[in-house]
Amino acid sequence: MKIAFIGLGNMGGGMAANLVKAGHAVNAFDLSGDALARAAEHGCAVFETVPDAVAGVDAVVTMLPNGQIVRSVYTQEVFGNTPEGALLLDCSTIDLATAREVVELARGEGYEMADAPVSGGIAAANGGTLTFMVGGSDAVFERARTVLEPMAKAVIHAGDTGAGQVAKMCNNMLLAIHMIGTCEALALAEKAGLDPQTFYEISSKATGYCWSLNDYTPMPGVGASSPADNGYEGGFASALMLKDLRLAMAGAETSGATVPMGEHATRIYEAFVEAGNGGKDFGAIFTTL
Repeated sequence: MKIAFIGLGNMGGGMAANLVKAGHAVNAFDLSGDALARAAEHGCAVFETVPDAVAGVDAVVTMLPNGQIVRSVYTQEVFGNTPEGALLLDCSTIDLATAREVVELARGEGYEMADAPVSGGIAAANGGTLTFMVGGSDAVFERARTVLEPMAKAVIHAGDTGAGQVAKMCNNMLLAIHMIGTCEALALAEKAGLDPQTFYEISSKATGYCWSLNDYTPMPGVGASSPADNGYEGGFASALMLKDLRLAMAGAETSGATVPMGEHATRIYEAFVEAGNGGKDFGAIFTTL
């Protein structure tokens, strides 16, 4: 299958490389020359424009920063230049309204499209172990699986159009809340006289079990290896977590949901990012305690 991959940042570069490993022919585009050079090293054919990249492909995958860019890329560069009937998959994390709007516009242009945001971070993108949450019809989901499985440990049909974005915003809101609670518990254990590693050994096998504690421990030198052991460099940037929390807050307002813990987590990450920590891994919230 010939696939165009648009957006080769921290996540997209590894994702495109895994499509090549699976035997697909990948046309790659990014505004960054360095990203294009890395894609070429991994076997992608690189292009200087989106219209050139999408010409003659069977599917297009996008991994872009926000909804405004997603709308612009599809309406101005993908539609009309991609063969009619091609499958379009947006793996970006964007607002629900834009995700649904772009899919409807795609249908009007003769394309099948799904929203398919991911969970797993840079390591999972490079390792081909992402979780994809796909919003679209049953037929579109079956087509999408062929493209997504080489990049994934799980490809899950979340529901109709937009359901993938709903799943992603809920998942990351929960992750942010878990991370803050994990950091607070580790700090409390230490200050109350309990060795943090001992606390980890206990809680990771008790009802405090969660991914933030067991698999991504945010305290340096304790528990699982994570960006905490590298000065909180790499991993999932706090600025991106804040972006996802704001999307969740917008979704909560639109749907009438009450999310007091989500609102509090958003305020905590807003203060952290505004203090100049946006590039630090989101587990660095531990340093505020």
